[in-house]
Amino acid sequence: MSPFWIKTFELLLSLSLLIFVHELGHFMWARIFGVRVEKFYLFFNPWFTLFKYKPKNSDTEYGIGWLPLGGYCKIAGMIDESMDTEAMKQPMQPWEFRAKPAWQRLLIMTGGVLNNFIAAIIIYAGMVYHYGEQYLPYQNDELGMAYCEAAHNIGFRDGDIPLRADDKELHYMTSDELLSIMNAKKVLVKRGSDTVAIAIPEKFVFRVEKEAKEGKPFMDYRVPVVVFDVQPGDGAAKAGMRRGDRITRVDSVATPDYSSFTAQLQNYKKKTVNISFLRDGKEMTLPVEINSNARVGIRLMPIDSIFTTIKKEYGLLESIPRGISTGCTTLVNYVKQFKYVFSKEGAESLGGFGAIGSIFPETWNWGAFWNITALLSIILAFMNILPIPALDGGHVLFLLYEIVRGKAPSDKFLERAQVVGMTLLILLLLYANGNDLYRWVIKPFMQ
Repeated sequence: MSPFWIKTFELLLSLSLLIFVHELGHFMWARIFGVRVEKFYLFFNPWFTLFKYKPKNSDTEYGIGWLPLGGYCKIAGMIDESMDTEAMKQPMQPWEFRAKPAWQRLLIMTGGVLNNFIAAIIIYAGMVYHYGEQYLPYQNDELGMAYCEAAHNIGFRDGDIPLRADDKELHYMTSDELLSIMNAKKVLVKRGSDTVAIAIPEKFVFRVEKEAKEGKPFMDYRVPVVVFDVQPGDGAAKAGMRRGDRITRVDSVATPDYSSFTAQLQNYKKKTVNISFLRDGKEMTLPVEINSNARVGIRLMPIDSIFTTIKKEYGLLESIPRGISTGCTTLVNYVKQFKYVFSKEGAESLGGFGAIGSIFPETWNWGAFWNITALLSIILAFMNILPIPALDGGHVLFLLYEIVRGKAPSDKFLERAQVVGMTLLILLLLYANGNDLYRWVIKPFMQ
């Protein structure tokens, strides 16, 4: 299966799970308080439905729509995306949303957000329980770190070892430490035997994100190119390379780490080039065919077989607080980054489904899949609680208004707010996906 279809499947599976969990939150609280749920759908179903089923003696129709842009839980007596205004003109029934006290309606509306946040915590806890946590301290990588072009432009050099971001000590690469570096005012690095201070400009994170969307991470470990195995039929196998070979040069250019190695291969697509490597302490050179994707068909030796890593195992009870800690840290970091959305650079960096799909790996990896799904669950929770009409946060805002004032906004006002909110969301969706189209289709074509 091609990388495109693998990423597409990962994206759809992840979003389907998160949408189901979100809508289940609304459904659960509605049923707890005796509110009738008329429809429970995964994906939207304008014009037609792929599948629907209504159990005997049930008030709820369950179904799957054809448009994978979300899902919905149609709650009786509530103005939502269905815009069923005729039902709101009928006499109020005791099993309707509008008949319940404000505090019950508040729990029903926040149920989806709570479920998404809890789901992220469960995923993080499950991952550390199953995989543990393995770290490579910066100091243990003898080659130092590799940096993207944006980092080079402000003073970072390949081989630099991060020491401190402002007042925070840096130990090993985590999302929290990466954000600390990108949002710091000054970063100290070890360069050879010297300590160098690098000033981080304001909004540096946007320069990094731009390259990250092109597959160039801000910072990564410099891993030597040591062969673990070769793909039969590809260039490395044909040339006779084998496990343990450590690649040192492509043609006459030194390639001490994987990033420099892959960068050099880009110059030799569909060509044959001399590749030098160490085998049992002796240097050898062989002509190797490079395929159209600038690959030679090798898999790298696991990093813990090359460098000394730190691994921590978690028991079941230990994994729960760790999952909570990771979930809270991820949410706080995302909220900190969200402020940049309202800048010019932030608007230009917005992406749609293509941008989300691009963060999934090209080959199936359950660890990466669950880690990304947990992150998306945090993002979905935060975005839904924003006080925008048509989102859960918009409903929560009006409910809080009702609790404070003792009087709910009129149905006509809520209907108009819902239309405005849905219009804004559709425009935002079109803009974000339009950005993807421009980056990956229109811009390359113009160049």
